[in-house]
Amino acid sequence: MHEDVRFEAGLRRIVEADPRYKRGAYAFVAEAVTLTASRIAEREGGRRHVTGRELLEGIREAALDRYGPLARNVLREWGVNRTEDFGNIVFNMVRHGMLGANDEDTPSDFENGYDFDEAFLKPFAEPGRLPSDLPKIA
Repeated sequence: MHEDVRFEAGLRRIVEADPRYKRGAYAFVAEAVTLTASRIAEREGGRRHVTGRELLEGIREAALDRYGPLARNVLREWGVNRTEDFGNIVFNMVRHGMLGANDEDTPSDFENGYDFDEAFLKPFAEPGRLPSDLPKIA
């Protein structure tokens, strides 16, 4: 079976089992895992396991790079509103064999990672304006 077909089938099973998050959230997190692992390997000269905290930072960077000032809205559309949601997504993918984890990895690694407004709106705020002052796109 082709890798893309297996991936899509896996995403379909996960979303059916846990419809809190849309398919796009899972696909994006899978891409962010790959990107984060590659960046760490490049920086450290070799591949290793990515921690939950490292992945949260990688997800933040990937969302800002890909979606810019719309990142917060895209995540919200997918049902992702806090870092714990990323942990739920990761561990849903682990349970379905789409990602690996070691014995020390837990969903709590993703708790209280960062405030979404600070992480996804503040980088685009004008000096002197708070993220809450930015217009919201419905």
